[in-house]
Amino acid sequence: MTTATPFGRALCAMITPFTSAGALDVDGAQRLAARLVAEGCDGLVLSGTTGESPTTSDAEKAALVTAVREAVGDRASVVAGVGTFDTRHTVELALAAEKAGADGVLVVSPYYSRPPQDALEAHFREVADASGLPVMLYDIPGRTGTRIEPETLIRLAGHPRIVAVKDCSYDFLGAQKVLARTELAYYAGCDEHNLALYAVGGAGYVSTVANVVPAQLRAVIDAFDAGDTAGAARSQQRATALIELMMSAGLPGTVTAKALLNELGLPAGPVRAPLRPADRAAVDGLLAEYELLV
Repeated sequence: MTTATPFGRALCAMITPFTSAGALDVDGAQRLAARLVAEGCDGLVLSGTTGESPTTSDAEKAALVTAVREAVGDRASVVAGVGTFDTRHTVELALAAEKAGADGVLVVSPYYSRPPQDALEAHFREVADASGLPVMLYDIPGRTGTRIEPETLIRLAGHPRIVAVKDCSYDFLGAQKVLARTELAYYAGCDEHNLALYAVGGAGYVSTVANVVPAQLRAVIDAFDAGDTAGAARSQQRATALIELMMSAGLPGTVTAKALLNELGLPAGPVRAPLRPADRAAVDGLLAEYELLV
């Protein structure tokens, strides 16, 4: 078991800002990244689910890493999402992220093809062998169709560059089993688990909701670290309604995060198809809940 935090504790799964015409908004990405770090994020995860990685090009992914690295310097870690359903392509993206200045890579399970566990393990090892960057595995079976089973994670923990997991498995027992038997840094990938996973030895969180309330989420783990467990619980509970509305009310987190950021005059822009923007009623509901929290 470890309490190491290789990429920080309070990580934001950052949206990818686009211009009104739908192009990558490099300036907006830099401004948003700087704001997130100033308000408590010590790590930024780019081109993940929330960052619309399926609809951004390889060149856009690399440009985003370069721009954000320039904006935040050494004040925060920069982790680049490189996972695809193709091992060869994932390796190419990992090498490009390393060249662009990333501190680590986020590698999701190959989706759609649903490889068995031995093939999944081989995929992750090949990606980890390909570059010098530390790897955060991304376990989100609800989207990929494939679980990274606890025993597979325990074996992968022996690789010197596989150092962390972003956990969206909704298997709290499985996460604790891996925590107890490895030195992998576990990050909550579902905001409702931020405090719970941290309390049993997790490293922190990779949060979509942090795009809009970074300071409020950071306050949860800061209170816990200070020994104020009741205060940490209260802060987590206060955020629950917004977490539910952003993540579990029928719209993807990318859509709800961008809707709120746009309402607040912060860099976001449109989502790319097949995603569609939130309607006015949904935006009004999000904004009302946000205002209650802040």
